[in-house]
Amino acid sequence: MKIITNVVSDRGSKYAVSGGPVVSADEARDFIKALCKNKKFAKATHNTWAVLLPDAPLKNDDGESGAGMVILRMLEREELHGHIIVVTRWYGGKHLGGDRFRHVQDCVRTYIEAL
Repeated sequence: MKIITNVVSDRGSKYAVSGGPVVSADEARDFIKALCKNKKFAKATHNTWAVLLPDAPLKNDDGESGAGMVILRMLEREELHGHIIVVTRWYGGKHLGGDRFRHVQDCVRTYIEAL
């Protein structure tokens, strides 16, 4: 599991990105459970994620509507299969509007560049 913290900070919200190889929906769920064993990530407002699996792509917005699809589209463009990417947000008290999607993209780009 690779974790990159403090990727973006905007109006009090803080973002991190993490990921690792998974080959099934069960492994994706296990990855999220393992990540959330870290209290910092368990207390996050959103842990949005996506993965391209052989059967079908999976995504979860975790309350951050549309964020899972942003991650999924970036995985498709990079043709990165069998690798989950999780973007974590700690809400800072102010709505970010469309900027939140840019922040998700920045986090995913940071993760992919670090591979």
